[in-house]
Amino acid sequence: MVIKKEPFPEENDLVVCTITKVYPYGAFARLDEYGGKDGYIHISEVASTWIKNIRDFVKEGQKTVAKVMGIDRRKGHIDLSLRRVSESAKKNKLQEWKRAQKAEKLLEMAANNLEKTLEDAYKEVGFILEEHFGEIYGALEEISLLGEEALKDIEIPEDWARELIKISGENVTIPNVEITGYVDLRCFETDGVEAIKDALIQAREEETNDDVKFDIIYVGSPRYRIKVVAPEYKIAEDVLRKAANKAIEVIKTYGGDGQFYREIKDERN
Repeated sequence: MVIKKEPFPEENDLVVCTITKVYPYGAFARLDEYGGKDGYIHISEVASTWIKNIRDFVKEGQKTVAKVMGIDRRKGHIDLSLRRVSESAKKNKLQEWKRAQKAEKLLEMAANNLEKTLEDAYKEVGFILEEHFGEIYGALEEISLLGEEALKDIEIPEDWARELIKISGENVTIPNVEITGYVDLRCFETDGVEAIKDALIQAREEETNDDVKFDIIYVGSPRYRIKVVAPEYKIAEDVLRKAANKAIEVIKTYGGDGQFYREIKDERN
């Protein structure tokens, strides 16, 4: 179902919808996120190409993403467009929808354990999490990762907090982000090889977080590839840059120099 706090979308919003009726000059669609409200897609907004048969493009039961072109809240009319939604925007919106569905199932589990309804869950905690974290599933990921720490600045009932920590810990898997960067290390002093080894050792010691996987791989003189796997992009990026900066800092104490590259187009294997 997925419940939205607002009864209507805003103009230009992207909405997940299901085609319910198809006619020669347009189609009706149910807005799945807004209580099943109906929207209308005129044939001119179905596709950018010439349409001989509208059923070649839309069919009853089809799940898709539309752009809201206009709203008459008094009459309950919502005009939609399919042709104004790019493939990438459609993919991202459907992914967001899937995450919202996962979040709703977990909220419902928590509500059942507390002998409350799904509507209670949204009103008492769901919309609060959505406002604070941007989306409910993102909030549950944070709770799974940080536990009570994720909720310290949010005012929600203690029974909900306990249940969300339990449900998230048991059911939410944190996706990992993998990034790479490169550092060139040079030292022409007599102890140059040992200097580079020391720089790499100290770079590795910069990260002690158990949630982060970190590796430095020799590519070819003077280049080393740094690979970081972490729960969040920001964490991975911070670890990568700290490690590279540490290696450069150490090599300079030996009279050498270094340079960090976020990307290398012609990497040597």
